[in-house]
Amino acid sequence: MKKILSALMALVLFTSVTFAQSATKTAAKAKTKVTAAADTAKHYKKDGTLDKRFNSSKASPTTTAKHLKKDGTLDKRFKENKSK
Repeated sequence: MKKILSALMALVLFTSVTFAQSATKTAAKAKTKVTAAADTAKHYKKDGTLDKRFNSSKASPTTTAKHLKKDGTLDKRFKENKSK
């Protein structure tokens, strides 16, 4: 009887952990979806992230050229971030 009860408890624990992980994954996927009107020309995958195979979905080098610190401010060690 103890073995059956132990196996049942392990099964319940495993099932609850499995459902908890899938809920967090779907929440993370929902955050990555972009609904801006400017992004209508871009291609998306089924999970809602940008499809990098297409040029319209790739980031332009001017938008990624700025280097930021962890707090979000410009990193002045780089030339493009220095004030003129």
